[in-house]
Amino acid sequence: MTGRHSHSVLDVAALRGRLGIGLLLAGLVALTGGGVLGQEIERAPINYSEATPKNAVEELKAKLAAGTAKLEYEPEHGYLRSLLKAFDIPESSQVLVFSKTSLQRERISPKTPRGVYFTDDVMIGFCLRGRVIEISAVDDAIGTAFYTLDQTDEEKPAPQRQTESCLLCHSSSANRGMPGHLVRSLFVDRRGDPILSAGSFRTDHASPLAERWGGWYVTGTSGKQTHLGNTITQGTKRPENTDNPEGVNVVDLKDRFTISFYPTPHSDIVALMVLEHQTGMLNRLARAALETRMALHYEREMNEALGRPADEPSESARSRIRGVGDDVVQYMLLRDEIKLTDPVKGTSTFTQDFPEVGPRDSKGRSLRDLDLQTRLFRYPCSYLIYSRAFNNLPAEVKDYVYKRLWEILNGRSDGKEEPQLASEDRQAILEILVETKPDLPDYWKASR
Repeated sequence: MTGRHSHSVLDVAALRGRLGIGLLLAGLVALTGGGVLGQEIERAPINYSEATPKNAVEELKAKLAAGTAKLEYEPEHGYLRSLLKAFDIPESSQVLVFSKTSLQRERISPKTPRGVYFTDDVMIGFCLRGRVIEISAVDDAIGTAFYTLDQTDEEKPAPQRQTESCLLCHSSSANRGMPGHLVRSLFVDRRGDPILSAGSFRTDHASPLAERWGGWYVTGTSGKQTHLGNTITQGTKRPENTDNPEGVNVVDLKDRFTISFYPTPHSDIVALMVLEHQTGMLNRLARAALETRMALHYEREMNEALGRPADEPSESARSRIRGVGDDVVQYMLLRDEIKLTDPVKGTSTFTQDFPEVGPRDSKGRSLRDLDLQTRLFRYPCSYLIYSRAFNNLPAEVKDYVYKRLWEILNGRSDGKEEPQLASEDRQAILEILVETKPDLPDYWKASR
């Protein structure tokens, strides 16, 4: 235990004398990523509720204040369409959820589902005749920020930041105490109330289709693959048979609620699958950013207390950074993604709209290209490597992620738990990233 980075036992002994037992315990809990969920982000260096956010919503607010942007109110949807335009969110991203599992639960039911719309950096929630529009945004300073916009016709409307009311759910144990998102599949009764005793499923790209979309409307076809979408549970118990023949391969929702109340008549199955991948990826990127900043902060505090150079690495802090970095890499390469046994096809233009954003390499390939025959994406690497959330990661974790990605894509990682990628997929992803990701380390391009 005498190496440069092996400070754990020595730090404890030294700190016991210098800082006192109370501060010692607080420091050790912080360095190991422990503590009460949701409270660590309210302390330095994050100071979540008091911090100045930096995101697309704040940028829009500045434009609204300067008079260079304006939100238009419509009687049916309030500011929804104007917000979608302001954030360049396609209406085809619309997905509809009828479980009462959000801020305006009293407005949500199978007859009045909540609309969710998204792009890489911003998500919007809309309730029919709702009091507010709900907005979440990738944030450079605090990971994820939450806002509401009053649905009243005002001369100068502007989103208002929310903290406590949103963090109750968005920073719960399900998100490891970090601000993020949660997509769940539940059994829901005719009023839209979740039957909690029946259990629930958290959904991402690794979830079997048979467990997805309980409490959601789903338009599109999945062949013989079943799911829980479009289903209302009768009674108060989990149904014995969940094959759901009437809820699968539904392409029209007009007999279930008044679809003209919403911008589009769709709750596209492909948009749902992309959203589920996206929430998981953005959660991991937000956690990686915040955990890294916290680890480095506590490392500096430890070094100052022990009289060491401020930038001397601590193994416990660096291990924390590697841990969140590995989580990003595993998810980014779609480890454990389920295999589709039949093609999946949506009903809206989302399948065409989503890949158009690019970027593309000289062969016309993009990480946004969809497969939908045997898996979600044509190339198994998340398009969110181009996102604001990834680009603004602290250098310490971003460099680690790039290194691990390079090792895996070049077949130089022997970890048994690494994503198993076909050689042609590794090669394609490497070539696409080298041509389209400007901030790649030089060794990526040199190794090509």
